[in-house]
Amino acid sequence: MSEDFRIVEMSTSECWDILDRERFGRLAMAIQGEPDIVPVNFLVDNEKLLMRTAPGTKLTELVINAAVAVEADGREGDEAWSVVLKGIARMVDSFSETYADDEKHLQTWLPSDKPIYVEITARSITGRRFYRGAAI
Repeated sequence: MSEDFRIVEMSTSECWDILDRERFGRLAMAIQGEPDIVPVNFLVDNEKLLMRTAPGTKLTELVINAAVAVEADGREGDEAWSVVLKGIARMVDSFSETYADDEKHLQTWLPSDKPIYVEITARSITGRRFYRGAAI
């Protein structure tokens, strides 16, 4: 391994800062007893993730087993990072139930109707930064 390569654990605050600027990640959950991962758009508000979804398998499974994980990662130059939030999902009536920031808007990547609001409360959040120097 190159001496220029290192991994640095991120603080909880750094993890939330990264999730606060991101809008896209992956939701890990059990679907009919099997692990699955689906792409999601999200917002951060008061150390909670907020997302929208539509009726279907994902929502049905969230009601049965609310334990989930959300992962977001990225890369910029020779630095990459990964943040994993583990928590509990619950349906909420609207984002106005918990969300107060009018400057952020949750836009979905696809123009489909997603009328159901979900809030994920963190049980734990961890992150790592990966620094890579010149290739060997």
